[in-house]
Amino acid sequence: MPQHVQPSPPPVQPSPPLGTPSAPSPFGPSPSGPPPLPRRIVFLARRDLGNPAAGGSELLVDRIADGLTAHGHEVTLLCGGPAPKLSAPLEQGGTPVERSYRVVSAGGDAGHFLRAPRRLARRAGDCDLLVEVCNGMPYLAPLWHRGPTLCLVNHVHTDLWGMRYPGPAARLGRRLEHWALAGAHRRNLLVAVSGSTASALRALGVERDRIRLVHNGVEEPGPLAPKDPEPLFLAMGRLVEYKRIDLLLRLWERVRPVTGGRLVIVGDGPERARLAAAAGPGVTFTGRISEQRKHQLLCSAWLLLHPSVVEGWGLVVMEAAARRTPTVGFDIPGLRDSVEDGVTGLLARGESAFAAHWCTLALSARRRDALGLAAEQRAARFRWSHTVADFRAVAAEAFLTALPGR
Repeated sequence: MPQHVQPSPPPVQPSPPLGTPSAPSPFGPSPSGPPPLPRRIVFLARRDLGNPAAGGSELLVDRIADGLTAHGHEVTLLCGGPAPKLSAPLEQGGTPVERSYRVVSAGGDAGHFLRAPRRLARRAGDCDLLVEVCNGMPYLAPLWHRGPTLCLVNHVHTDLWGMRYPGPAARLGRRLEHWALAGAHRRNLLVAVSGSTASALRALGVERDRIRLVHNGVEEPGPLAPKDPEPLFLAMGRLVEYKRIDLLLRLWERVRPVTGGRLVIVGDGPERARLAAAAGPGVTFTGRISEQRKHQLLCSAWLLLHPSVVEGWGLVVMEAAARRTPTVGFDIPGLRDSVEDGVTGLLARGESAFAAHWCTLALSARRRDALGLAAEQRAARFRWSHTVADFRAVAAEAFLTALPGR
């Protein structure tokens, strides 16, 4: 069973397979045996990974859903988004990928929150376990779903509401999210993706014994390419306000005269046009890229720069770590978990410290290489098979404890 809260867990071996996979998967085939419990699992989430606005949360759900399917579970993702895109092959970094699980659209990005209960009953079919993915706006599933329910939380959006919405709307959203996590789900288990998220849940009043920690994984990176001979700095993620790429562009004007080189920003989002217009010399915006190109950039980059204001974990940090690329970020929830400060990267407590860390590592190949090697060794402890094994254990616990008489 996964530990309730541990900042740096040891490797977890996958649970013994309980069923036969319905589709090929990187998690490997399972021998025949009794059907897994819970057999039918429905994830309720805002987007699927094929959505242009998809990010780390969608990747996590995709990897868990694919891994559960490989172990014999019947998995459905009920989410918002246009149905034609959801029925098409998944586009990950521009590469078509066939899903091993079913995707059902509950309507538009906003309207599906209201339509989800009816669509769950009509389209998703019966389920043994409903997994509500709470990323800000909650579905309040315990108020309308009577079966076993599990809540998956990447991070609590307390400070983000004020960044995205005006005062009254932000206060309403914040209160609704907090009540959903601590109130509506008071009888359910909650899965946190990091120790920081677990701490945030406890601060809201969620009892420690209802929180389970399931870390994100990372793919096996394959053969590593050499580092670029010239300074290459990389930022990667969805271009939205809280990622603070505008701050990175301002710091680049202070750093560039010291280090030289290039700053490459990978990703797309509503902030892209504004950010590109504000960018100075040496900055390249690539938009969305293929998995092969992402691998090349993560390998060749000298540093990953992560100026976000909050993260649940920071998937790209471990993706970079697996390729011997250390991270410079801020000392914020999430990055405190994925970056071991001073060992696999450096965390700053202010803008000047961020710029100083950036320059220091750019000018010291020896320190940079030491951090990169330690990052690669730590990333080897986090694999998607571990994530799936831990999640299966929590799903079984949530299902069994909800049975009558338990």
